[in-house]
Amino acid sequence: MGTPPWLVPDDLWERIEPLLPKKERRFRYPGRLPVPDRQVLCGILYVLCTGIQWEHLPKELGFGSGMTCWRRRRDWNEAGVWQRLHEALLAELNAAARLDWSRCVVDSSHVRALEGGLARVLHPSIAAGQVPSIT
Repeated sequence: MGTPPWLVPDDLWERIEPLLPKKERRFRYPGRLPVPDRQVLCGILYVLCTGIQWEHLPKELGFGSGMTCWRRRRDWNEAGVWQRLHEALLAELNAAARLDWSRCVVDSSHVRALEGGLARVLHPSIAAGQVPSIT
């Protein structure tokens, strides 16, 4: 039996960690210590792999709460972490000649229509004229 897909191997973590934003530690009113990024990433992957709801993430797994994982995923999304990670892994696979570009598909939901898509065309009326008002 192999390792679960939500556990991040050390070599992959070494490539992911530099892409994550660093948070400044507060020395005044520090609050509780944050859950380490690697554990949160494993929690995010666990939710995505299993399909459970964020609030049902078992705390016994050590990934933090579901809301912690959800918030960190949101913050990383806003910081562009997922896009940079995707680009870095694609570049790495391309450099190793492990990508078959002939099998790629461009999905229109991910490609922005710079011209704004189809323009609405107004057709001239074919009616003889205006209908008189009966009021």
